[in-house]
Amino acid sequence: QVQLVESGGGLVRAGGSLRLSCAASGRTSGTYRMGWFRQAPGKEREFVGSITWSRGITIYADSVKGRFTISKDNAKNTVYLQMNSLKPEDTAVYYCAAGTRSDPAYFDSWGQGTQVTVSS
Repeated sequence: QVQLVESGGGLVRAGGSLRLSCAASGRTSGTYRMGWFRQAPGKEREFVGSITWSRGITIYADSVKGRFTISKDNAKNTVYLQMNSLKPEDTAVYYCAAGTRSDPAYFDSWGQGTQVTVSS
């Protein structure tokens, strides 16, 4: 099992930027992919993007493409979500996840989440 801890959330004005971090610990050697999800009040959790741990291949949801960037630091076992040009509709709890399979939809470890609030 992999333990994940997110940080970096907060309150920002529309058009601003935030960078979230996700520190992984425990059995990280089997991690294939790290992902970011978000859940806004009253809405289902949605996929934001992911990155493969070894090759750094990224995929993004259309809603964030061109504004958000996922990166990683293997030495620190940390994944980042750089969020630029933030919009009020980006307000949500953001979760980090880890997957041990090549299936891009499979994630078996989750963090507790960090709140991001974008004011208009």
